[in-house]
Amino acid sequence: MTGISPWYTLVLLAAFATVATAAPATKPTDRRIIGVLDIRVEGVAPEVQAQFVSGLEAQLDSKRYWLVGRAKLRERMLQSTKWTEGCLVGPCLAEIKAQAGAEVSLLVAMTGSGTSFGYVVTLVRSDSGSVLSQQSDRCDVCTVNEVMTKATLATIELLAAIPDKLPDEKAARRLAIEAALRPERAKVDEINAEHHRVGLRMTILGILVAAVGTVVYFAEDHTRYLTF
Repeated sequence: MTGISPWYTLVLLAAFATVATAAPATKPTDRRIIGVLDIRVEGVAPEVQAQFVSGLEAQLDSKRYWLVGRAKLRERMLQSTKWTEGCLVGPCLAEIKAQAGAEVSLLVAMTGSGTSFGYVVTLVRSDSGSVLSQQSDRCDVCTVNEVMTKATLATIELLAAIPDKLPDEKAARRLAIEAALRPERAKVDEINAEHHRVGLRMTILGILVAAVGTVVYFAEDHTRYLTF
């Protein structure tokens, strides 16, 4: 029987060691996909947009989130025949979920004038286009880097507050409608019950009137009979 080459044995051992020590890669589908839908800047340098995304990617937990940048998102949306630029909220965002798989869309606005800067961070459900949460702040004396850091931390805080499973909005809407209509339905039931009681009283009164009329009729008829 031919012996196994020592070189071949070393190659196999190295391959097994590589497989054994390699950490399993996290699939994008295992993470919540966040689509960077729009980053608007006014009064600050345009490169702040890219700096904000880079800073956010560096601080986000890569095991929980997968950030799809604006350029990548736009590239994917070119495959859609239903997508229209300018869609930021509402049902039109459903294409973001369909094409990019992004469950949540991110909107960021940063403004500045002199030493005064502010930001607004908004998270939107991609399937329905409804606002999930929002955070804003403004400082009169600060730098661009400071406001960018605050906006980044606000984004991370808002993302961490989103439940693992987004609530069923249709079911919640039905429950809200039911709760709003419940007092009115109680009033209608009370009115119907009152009408039923009034109708019953009227019926009883009608029977009594008919009975009295019958008695009077027969009494008068009997009187006439006795006069003959």
